[in-house]
Amino acid sequence: MEKKIGSYETLFVVSGNLAEDAYVALKDKFVALIESNASDVVVNEWGKRRLAYPINYITEGYYVLANFKSEPDFPHELTRVFGITEGILRYMTVAKEVKAASAEAEEVSVEEVAESTEATEE
Repeated sequence: MEKKIGSYETLFVVSGNLAEDAYVALKDKFVALIESNASDVVVNEWGKRRLAYPINYITEGYYVLANFKSEPDFPHELTRVFGITEGILRYMTVAKEVKAASAEAEEVSVEEVAESTEATEE
């Protein structure tokens, strides 16, 4: 049976109250976890930013965005590890849509529109 690979995006916020080396260690832990279980990993560090509202009296956090491709089981495991790790304020992992299928659908609809406008002009 063929394993299905999906595209995912995860954003996690590390507590801003942590020291710089503790933040880096926590970020590296999750990046290593993602790289060992996924492919096509792209990590984008947004850095330290002010939170929209305080979370447990913490007003700043380090934001990290990661895009990757993996089997559907891995995002569930990643969410579980986020939940039990101290220092992670918030996290979210979402499945991304495949652009190729929507691009093909858009091509078909553009062709249908072009054909229908030609038919109405005649």
